[in-house]
Amino acid sequence: MATEKNETKEKLTEKQIEAKIVELAKTGLTSEKIGLVLKNEFNVPKAKANGKKVSVVLKENNLYQDTDVVNLQKTVDQLKAHVEKHIHDFKTKRTLLITEARLKKLKEYRAE
Repeated sequence: MATEKNETKEKLTEKQIEAKIVELAKTGLTSEKIGLVLKNEFNVPKAKANGKKVSVVLKENNLYQDTDVVNLQKTVDQLKAHVEKHIHDFKTKRTLLITEARLKKLKEYRAE
């Protein structure tokens, strides 16, 4: 059943794939999520346009976001919201401090 759906979809050209990558990046998706969307919704088996990876296409268009930093930042935001709501959750406060330190180290490392 799933193969029937994928076969009926039109194949995208390489320029259309690049345009779709840029469009999805502008909605806030990271390169790994863009690859999944292309594979699942647009029937692109390998998320490469003109032999270039998704991250390379995003870097060319100045839309690249480091996925490690983005994911850690989301975690920090979720922990902050939790700590604001649950003031006496000391374990989460400690986890927040550790995660913030990890994020800071990662940003410093990537900046070099």
